Amino acid sequence: MEIKAADIILCEFYFSDLKTSKNRPILVFKDNLPFDDFVGIPISSQIMQLHEDEILIKSTDFRLGMLPKPSKLMFRKPFIVSKKVVIKKYGTLNLIAFKRYQQLFCDYFQCCE
Repeated sequence: MEIKAADIILCEFYFSDLKTSKNRPILVFKDNLPFDDFVGIPISSQIMQLHEDEILIKSTDFRLGMLPKPSKLMFRKPFIVSKKVVIKKYGTLNLIAFKRYQQLFCDYFQCCE
């Protein structure tokens, strides 16, 4: 499956026992890493409490598709993901929303000055 930055996808992650797994949604933050990897920002539907590094994803943020439940991005937990674990694509954020999320990420990690 072809994925690119701003896509929101579902991935399968195995626990350390390598016998059980859990599916998790992720925002593709940067898609051009070597070895068929990408940088992902985790998404959670546990929205009762928002920390300073979390933001709700709005339905108006999507150019295509949507998430099945109200959800939030968790900027503090970026990680590298193999494209081999991608199950499906939920949708794609519009450019304005994606740029806003990039700026919030950089603000949190103080990478933009």
